[in-house]
Amino acid sequence: MARCMRCGKSGMMLKVNAFGLCPDCAQAEIDRLQRMVTPELQAAVQSGQYVEDLKRQQQEAENRLALLNSQCQQLSDLIAAKQKELIQTNEELLVQEFGLYQPKYAFTQAEEYKNTLALLRQRQKDLIKNNLAVTGNTGWTVNGNAAQGKKMVQDMQKLLLRAFNSECDGIVDKVKYNNFEASLKRISSSRDSISKLGKMMGIEITPNYYQSKVEELTLALEYQQKKQEEKEAQKEARARMREEAKLQREIEEARRKAEKEQNHYQNALQRLQKQLATASDVDKQAIEEKIQEVESQLTQIDAALKDIDYREANQKAGYVYVISNVGSFGKDVYKIGMTRRLDPTERVDELGDASVPFNFDIHAMIFSENAPALEAALHRAFEDRKVNMVNPRREFFRVTLDEIKEVVRKNYDKTAEFIDVPEAEQYYISEKMRSEL
Repeated sequence: MARCMRCGKSGMMLKVNAFGLCPDCAQAEIDRLQRMVTPELQAAVQSGQYVEDLKRQQQEAENRLALLNSQCQQLSDLIAAKQKELIQTNEELLVQEFGLYQPKYAFTQAEEYKNTLALLRQRQKDLIKNNLAVTGNTGWTVNGNAAQGKKMVQDMQKLLLRAFNSECDGIVDKVKYNNFEASLKRISSSRDSISKLGKMMGIEITPNYYQSKVEELTLALEYQQKKQEEKEAQKEARARMREEAKLQREIEEARRKAEKEQNHYQNALQRLQKQLATASDVDKQAIEEKIQEVESQLTQIDAALKDIDYREANQKAGYVYVISNVGSFGKDVYKIGMTRRLDPTERVDELGDASVPFNFDIHAMIFSENAPALEAALHRAFEDRKVNMVNPRREFFRVTLDEIKEVVRKNYDKTAEFIDVPEAEQYYISEKMRSEL
């Protein structure tokens, strides 16, 4: 039977605490003790509890931060690993980010690259034939049968090697100047994938065979580049032959016309001379004046024929032209070229065909007895200012007209005349029309 030490209550159902107090007496004791606690002591107790709560929250936050740091590091490691495996195939990004390719072979003709590629591919076939293209664990057994195990490994070798070759063929076929590094990475990634798939059987591409695929990629790219160079050279040669043919036709036409005029004036001179022999004193003066005019014309024709003979005999005589096309290429971009045509403006007119939206404007037309040398000297002077740094046959330069004038007048022709402001009629009219729409 329980009994309260303070109020004396007792009974079988009475519950007392550790101090022997019934619930009513215990609550009364708590109320008495609370009335004894000063406000300062109550504030201190509450502050202590608050500090403990803060410490507990700080520990929980530190635990969460440690967990987040661990997860962040795992994600960073995963991202780094995936970035190594990533192969960029976006064409626009490849164009922006490609590195300059440095040729590894020094062949002078595309045919040499083609022959070397053929020899390399034959070497790859020999490696496959001699089981030197891919490795494999020949100690496998199937149901305790070593022969079946060996056949299974060989079948897997053929399958994985075929997959590797197929992917490499696709990569080689599509290699370009701007995706070469990505293509190398794809071949390497394909080799690594084969190694992972065949790891259990010890199957992987041999270093020798892998290197042959890298060489094939390199040769394929340089073969493409050399073919393009030869194509450009052939195009230039055909253009030069057309230019020479046009020049020859111009010379023949100019000579035919001059000889026809010469024959006409010679006949006229003979008739006048006959008239002079029988003319009266009154008519002689008029006939002599006509004879002088005819002889002057014959002198001019003789000079023209000599000039035609000179131009035909001197293969280097011609004009170096400086032209611009503001509407097509903007300001301070000039084409510096050369033509041997009798009328050099015809060549400029041809350049302003449908391939550009506006005609070219002539800034200078300089005759030289050695036009190729003058042209080459100007090109050398602005070597680092070429618009197209790859193809030397593209004769556009990003320079000012004053710079061109300085080089020409200082070193080659002090009397050369230049037109400073291009007419660019169609361009400026087009801009005016556009602004009024």
